[in-house]
Amino acid sequence: MEMACSNIKTLPEDCVSTILSLTTPQDACRMLLVSRAVRPAAESDTVWDRFLPCDCWDIVARSDTPLKFSSKKELFFILSDSILIDGGNKAFALEKSSGLKSYILSARELSILYSNEQNSWSWKSIPNSRFAEVAELKTAGRLEIRGTIRTRILSPHTTYGAYLLIKISDRAFGLDSIPCETSIIASDRVLDTSTTYLRELDNKKQQLENLFYWNRMQMLKGRVNKGDEKLPSKKKDGWLEIELGEFLVSERDEVVTMSLVEIKGHQLKGGLIIQGIEVRPKY
Repeated sequence: MEMACSNIKTLPEDCVSTILSLTTPQDACRMLLVSRAVRPAAESDTVWDRFLPCDCWDIVARSDTPLKFSSKKELFFILSDSILIDGGNKAFALEKSSGLKSYILSARELSILYSNEQNSWSWKSIPNSRFAEVAELKTAGRLEIRGTIRTRILSPHTTYGAYLLIKISDRAFGLDSIPCETSIIASDRVLDTSTTYLRELDNKKQQLENLFYWNRMQMLKGRVNKGDEKLPSKKKDGWLEIELGEFLVSERDEVVTMSLVEIKGHQLKGGLIIQGIEVRPKY
């Protein structure tokens, strides 16, 4: 790195800017730290314009709050901290190390079976949610949650993962009696399928229920399509995420449908809280 810095310092600023624009945001930030001589070039709009997506001005226009910035580097870091767009129903962010795009679709942006029926679902505000409202399941026999996204708004040639963001309330019941089925479908092509349990990690109450109802749970499990069985993982913000699957963004624009369903157990269930579906680069 030191040898590269000493060599690059002898070049004109516009040449240095062009070179850095062909690297990554992470590389440009490293150069800012190790060499004062290249700082003007590393902070230039030439460099950071290359790291911003081609539709960044459309994203800026859709922001829920006006964005204030004096350079494209500042704009990049505002977007990398995540902003709300489209009336507060979506969140958009750039990955700081690579500049790849990610989205979160709020619960209001999803298709949730019976979500408009007051006896089945309620809409409310809770602390630590990215959005003004989340959906909480009161009671229902069927669970169907679907979200869609067009690949043209994502970063090209990138593998994305889709993750359902949830919480399990203390009053939850019937959620893990049978695995849910997850899938990723693009233009009627099934790209990924799996199964998952809706349960808190190391929940003693659910462990006892599993012990007493083991035979029934095994019988119900036999109704579900076989696949890799996944469990929720806990994020730093306290929310649980369930991977619904992954897909590769190609040159062709497609509508990707991401879903989680449980319609084969027929048992009543409740206490599931949905924040949304996050779509982010996987690797």
